[in-house]
Amino acid sequence: MARPLSVAIVGAGMGGLATAAALRRVGIDVMVYEQASRFARIGAGIQIGCNAMKVLRALGLEARMREHSFYPRSWNNRDWKSGDIKFDMIFGESAEEKFGAPYLLAHRGDLHAALASVVPNEFVRLNHKLVGLDETGDGVRLSFADGTRAIADAVVGADGVHSTVRDLLFDTAPAKFTGRIAYRTTYPAALLGGAGIDDCTKWWGEDRHIVIYYVKPDRSEVYLVTSQPEPGFRIESWSAKGDVRDLRASFEGFHPQVTRVLAACPDVHKWAIMDRDALERWADGKVTLLGDACHPMTPYMAQGAAMAIEDAAVLSRCLDGVGSDGVANAFRRFEATRKVRTTRVQETSRANIWLKERTDTSWVYGYDAWSVPLAA
Repeated sequence: MARPLSVAIVGAGMGGLATAAALRRVGIDVMVYEQASRFARIGAGIQIGCNAMKVLRALGLEARMREHSFYPRSWNNRDWKSGDIKFDMIFGESAEEKFGAPYLLAHRGDLHAALASVVPNEFVRLNHKLVGLDETGDGVRLSFADGTRAIADAVVGADGVHSTVRDLLFDTAPAKFTGRIAYRTTYPAALLGGAGIDDCTKWWGEDRHIVIYYVKPDRSEVYLVTSQPEPGFRIESWSAKGDVRDLRASFEGFHPQVTRVLAACPDVHKWAIMDRDALERWADGKVTLLGDACHPMTPYMAQGAAMAIEDAAVLSRCLDGVGSDGVANAFRRFEATRKVRTTRVQETSRANIWLKERTDTSWVYGYDAWSVPLAA
C-alpha cells in the first residue's frame, strides 16, 4: 500500500490551520510550521461569511462557532452623520436558508482556536522560521532559522501578505502602503453603560468609515475597526498601539451611536493598511501559495480569511488521491479553479464600495468550496 502524501504547511494562521484540517480530512499527512513561539489572542473581530461557514461545517466546527459567535440580523450600511440607511444586507435565518449556512460575527481568537482544535498539537511546530526551500529527488526540503530541516512531498505557503515562501519562489514587488490606516479594538459592552448598538453597522463617511459589531452571542463584547487617510503612518503591526484620543477626534461629528462607542473605548491598536497585486502564478513545482500569500485582501469586504478558508477546501479536493508525482499538476488545477474568484474579490474589496448601496451578494455568500467544479 502506498504511503500517504506528505504536505508541509508554512504558517499557522486561519489559512494554514484550515488547510491542515482539510488535508487531514482526505488522509494526507501534514505538518504545520509557524515562526511564532505561541498563539496570541489579538483584540480583533472577524466576520465569518456563509461561504466560509460551509467549509467550517465540513471540518466539524459549525456548532462550536455558533456557540461562541454573534448571529446578526443584518450588515447595516448607514450615513456617517444622519444615520440614514444606504443598504441593509439582511442576514439571520433568511440568509442562512438562501445561502446554505449562517453569517456569524466572532472574535478572531475564537475562530483561530476552533481551527487549532481540529489540528492536533503534534502536527504543529512553533518557533520554526523558514529560511530556505529546495526541491530534491526525495521531495521538498525546508530549512529553518534554528538550523533544523524537514522534507515533504509538497509545500503550501500560507504565511500571509509578507510570505517568505512567496519571496523564495518569485521576484515580487514589496507590499504597497495605501495611504490609509485602521484603528481596531474589542472591549466589554458593559463599558457602554447600557447604550445599545446595532448588530453590525458600517458608518460611511466622506473619506473614512467605521464598522461596529458584537462578537459574542450574549452581546457582551464590542468590536470596532476603521479606515481613514493618514499617509505618514506606515507601521504594519497587529500589536502597535494607537491613541484613542486621536481616534475620537478623527470621527468627531459622526452619528451619536458612533461617538458613544468611541467615548467608551479604553484603548486601540493601529496599523497601516497595505495592498499587493495578485500574483501571475501561485505555484512552482511542488510548492504553492495560498490565501494572503498569493491574493492578499484589503479588509473592506471582510473576506480575507474566508478566501483562505475556501482555498483550503479546494486544495484538499485537488490533492485528494494524488501521489507525489501528481502534486505539480494538482497545484496548477487548484490555481485555475480559484484564481478568477479570488481576483474578483480582491478587486471588489479594493474599491471599498461593497454593500454601500443595494448589492447582489449571491456570488460571494452562495459559493460552496466543496462542490464548485474543479478546473480541467
